[in-house]
This record gives sequence, C-alpha cells and structure tokens, in this order.
Amino acid sequence: MYQNNKVLISKHSKSFYWASFFLSQKIFLQFSTVYNFCRTLDDIADNNHPTHIKKKKFKEFKNFFYKDKSTYIVNDFKKLIQEYDIKQKIISDLFDGIESDLKKKVIFTKKKDLYLYSYRVAGTVGLIISKILKIKDKNVFKGAIKLGIAMQLTNIARDVMEDSKNNRFYISKSFNSIKKTIHIAENLYDESFWAIKHIPLRQRFAILVARKIYRQIGYEILKRKNMKNYIVSGKIYVSNMMKLYLTIKSIIDLMKLFFIKPHDLSFAENKLFKFINLHERI
Repeated sequence: MYQNNKVLISKHSKSFYWASFFLSQKIFLQFSTVYNFCRTLDDIADNNHPTHIKKKKFKEFKNFFYKDKSTYIVNDFKKLIQEYDIKQKIISDLFDGIESDLKKKVIFTKKKDLYLYSYRVAGTVGLIISKILKIKDKNVFKGAIKLGIAMQLTNIARDVMEDSKNNRFYISKSFNSIKKTIHIAENLYDESFWAIKHIPLRQRFAILVARKIYRQIGYEILKRKNMKNYIVSGKIYVSNMMKLYLTIKSIIDLMKLFFIKPHDLSFAENKLFKFINLHERI
C-alpha cells in the first residue's frame, strides 16, 4: 500500500511529493491515505464520462464509504478517521464539494461560493491533516483551513483554461480575475503562516516547503502578465531548480516561526467561518 500511495502522489502532485521527503514515514503513509481517497473522488469528477455516469460512480463510491467493507482505499481512510476522531461532518463537506462539480456546467458568480467550494474540496483536507497531527487549538484549525483554501485558489487560478473546457467557471476567464484570485490566496498564505508553528517540528518543515512551492505557482502565473501569455504557457509548474531554492528558503521561514505572533483572523471570521460551524467539525 505504501508504494502504491507513493506512485499516486509522485504522478499527480509533484509539489506535495517534493515536500513529502521531509515527512516521517508514518506521517507520509497517513497523508498518502488521505491523498488516495481525495484523488479517487477527484478522478470521478474530472474524467470525461457523461454527467449521469459521473453521478452514478460518485453515488457508488459514497455508498462504499458507508458500508462496513469496501476497497482498500476507502477502508484505509476509514481506519484513519476512527483513529484520529475525524468528524463525519468534515467528510460530508468533502463529498458535497465533489458533488457540486458533477453538473453539466459549474459557474460561480459570488465570492462566498468560491470560498465555500474551496473549503469543501481543500480546507477539509487541511482539517483532516491537522487532526492527524494532533492539533487541539481552534485557531490553528482555522489556519489549516486557510492554507488549504489558498492552495485550492492557486489551482483554480492555474487551471482556468482546462476548467473552462470542462464547463467549470469558478472564476471568470480573464487575467484580471486570475490576478484577483491569486491576491486572495496570497492573503491566506500569509494568514495561515503562524499556525504552522504549532505543527510537530518534523512535519512542520514539510508543510512550509509545500506552502512555499504552491505559493510560487501563483508568482509564476503573474509573470505571464496577460491572458495571451497565460494561454500559451499551458499548465504552469515550478521547476525542480526553483523547488530546491524554495526548500532552502523555507529554512528561513522555519526560523521565523519561533518569533511570529497569531495573525489577524478577519478573513476567516468575515468571509468563511460564518458559513460553517467549526465546532461541529473539530
């Protein structure tokens, strides 16, 4: 199972795979179990099947989850849920996020829809990982959610053209909208930073590296300066040389954590957490 998970992450998430080298083997295996589950859900929503087939496969997978016996992907994830007392409400949120993509056309016209969707498909993962890392502080959970949302917004900013081909319009297809989305993500990367100091030291550096690399994707997008260059570039990645540079720079971030104080939680309180009851989820 460990090797299978490793192959999936190395194939589908090069940024997280790079950062995973700094995790203990036990935590890497547990994170991989979460990734396996989420990747399987994503694949149901992202494949080229007709919408009614996607809905059928999603329903089947969801039913598998609530059965006593299922595939090893589901069973391993359920063991993790039980071990770390991960609330079913979080998993329901994740299912809701994936299910919202199972439409012929997805279009968001309000920021709150974008935030809520990003929480459901990525902020939930931040919550799950925080539980695995045995976090107790409510504000640290908020930081984990914000980091997850920041990464999802980065994905959305990077994949505008690809998403539009699948009739998904999380943001409008303009470079100005992309820049605004990256700016929101930037604020969230900043606001989530202080919370990382509460993560166990061995895992702390890996999270810092992943945060740094994902944030760089936004910077690489902004270098395109206009929609024409953005389209010509195709899917934008961070080079291995840049990843190495950012890994070294993350050492500085690690040092900063010893001196940083809690960040203003205004975004969380005003934009997101009024839509979800965090107490029900932690």
